[in-house]
Amino acid sequence: MALFSPPQPTHRAIPFATSLIAFAALVALLYYGRDFFVTLIISALFAFILDPAVVLVMKLRLPRPAATGIVLGIFLTGMYLLGVMAWSQFSTFSEDLPSYTSHLSDLWTKANTQLDQLEQRSIDALVPKSLRQQNEQIQQRPQENSKRRKRGAAPTTATQTAPPAIQEVHVHADPTPAIRVIYGYVAGYFHVLVMASFVPFLVYFMLSWRDHLNKSMLHLFHGEQRYQIGRTWTGIGESTRAYVLGNFLLWVFLSSISAIAFFFLGVPYWPVIGPLSAFFSLVPYVGLPLSIVPPVLAAIGIPNRLKIILAIIVVTAAFHVVAMNFLYAKIIGRRVRLNPLIVTVALMFWGVVWGGIGLLLAVPITAAVKAICDNVESLEPYGKLLGD
Repeated sequence: MALFSPPQPTHRAIPFATSLIAFAALVALLYYGRDFFVTLIISALFAFILDPAVVLVMKLRLPRPAATGIVLGIFLTGMYLLGVMAWSQFSTFSEDLPSYTSHLSDLWTKANTQLDQLEQRSIDALVPKSLRQQNEQIQQRPQENSKRRKRGAAPTTATQTAPPAIQEVHVHADPTPAIRVIYGYVAGYFHVLVMASFVPFLVYFMLSWRDHLNKSMLHLFHGEQRYQIGRTWTGIGESTRAYVLGNFLLWVFLSSISAIAFFFLGVPYWPVIGPLSAFFSLVPYVGLPLSIVPPVLAAIGIPNRLKIILAIIVVTAAFHVVAMNFLYAKIIGRRVRLNPLIVTVALMFWGVVWGGIGLLLAVPITAAVKAICDNVESLEPYGKLLGD
């Protein structure tokens, strides 16, 4: 009778352990190389957005480097003008900030007063009258004892003792030089500013050298691999451009109609509040409540605010529903179809690894990964897993 020994699990555990170690190393590389990878991905996203405009300018028989310079110059000029307009609005807001703060403080005080009254009514309804009187007597005993001491009488015995007095301790801190304060504030963002300064140059070289980079990358592979790489690169470009450019156009549309609506509703700082509300509206899952917050906060300081706030909530919610349920599918189309569960996991993962910027880049990165899986035969099951 032949005896068969069971298969050794060691041979199966080795590939799993290797994959786990490789994944941990990749996560560590992404975490510690956050500034580099974020700068590179943001530059690639801007390149995908501006590439159709470069192709359009090239129809004027201009070489790609010249067309890229023109498009990038127009884009930077537009960003500068938007920044100047936003800065003027924020400067005006900073001047009105004391009045807004005072108004919000009054509203907060009224809300606290109403909550205290509600709490007192609840206590009056739930706590017996005799128990309330006993509690008041306990609170009045320290005052009665002090009066009895002044008259030379013995103090009454209290059932509850007051806590010992806490002596105030005054700590005098040495004044910090202004230069040290400014340096401590700016030093935390210095590396961000340095990496952001590379973005215009990276975008220019990505656009002007696009054809050369594509040909050079294809020469690294042979036969069927070259075809797969070319198809994968095209799929990444189409899906990423569809998502990024589609969201950009949707943001521009929502910003325009929101700013116009807020202008007619009398919302202060509508040129800034409109684009800010539209930007929050595009955030997955929580876009609707986030988009309502900026216009509502801006409308608190205007008269008859209750009716206007209700109108703001209705208008903003209507814009969000129409944009995300009808225009989103029309503008972006079926090129980017991701599983909602995968999107949620991607938001969590990239949010933990890269923070707030990871939340913004999670969906484009996931869409690019799905495009790679869809165009590589061995990875097609993973592409179906990422899809809806």
